[in-house]
Order: sequence, then C-alpha cells, then structure tokens
Amino acid sequence: MLSRQDYIDFLLDHYQNPRHHGKIENAEVVRPGGNPGCGDVITLYLKVDPETEKLSELTFEGEGCTISQASTSVLTEMVEGMTLTEIEDMGHDDLLDTLGRDVVMSRPRCAMLSLDTLKSAVREYRQQQRQAEAARGE
Repeated sequence: MLSRQDYIDFLLDHYQNPRHHGKIENAEVVRPGGNPGCGDVITLYLKVDPETEKLSELTFEGEGCTISQASTSVLTEMVEGMTLTEIEDMGHDDLLDTLGRDVVMSRPRCAMLSLDTLKSAVREYRQQQRQAEAARGE
C-alpha cells in the first residue's frame, strides 16, 4: 500500500511529465471535456482498431490543476490495449484507487474529468460506427 506522500509524488510526476501528451492528427474521435467552473480543460484524441475494438492510441492535451492533468495522464496508461467495452465498464473507483483516493477525493470532479471524457469519446466513436453502417446499408 502506498503512503499518501507516495500518491502525491505519483500525481506530481504525471503532472510534470505527462504520458501520451499531444495531438493525433488523424484521430477518429477528438473529444473536449472540462469543468469550466475551475478551469480544467482536456481534449482526448482516440484511434481504435476496428477489428478488435481495442484502443490503438490515446493522447491528450489540456490545462488545469494537478489532479485533472495527472489523472488524464494516468488514465492514458491504464487503458492502453483495452477494448472499448472494458473502458465502458470502468468505474470511478478503478481510477480513484489508482490515483490515491484520499489524495484526490477533495476534488472528485477534477479526478474524474479524464474518465468521464473518455467514456463520452467512446460513445461518440460507437455512434460514428453506427452511422457509417447505416450509410452502407448494413
């Protein structure tokens, strides 16, 4: 079990050295998300392998508090190689436990911005796929 300070150090490392940061030029979904009241803003870029429905690439850009940005960086690592269904099945507790529940619970909306935005992006991808199937007459 990590100490509170270990979780803080973990979050600071992800904030200062974000993983999977930047834009994907040919992303299938570009999904902005944010908490306008506190200034946390992220944009997720997704690519999906249509054969396996696995996330093939996920990156982000954003600005805001340490928790919102570190959470997004952590989430991009957590979901590497997951299927869209696995992402849809993820709960807030999965992310909270990884981030350090007692450290981030003072700012739950900041901590959950990344997961809520990713789930919204998956819904958008699925809607695009349904529309493409309908256009092809499937």
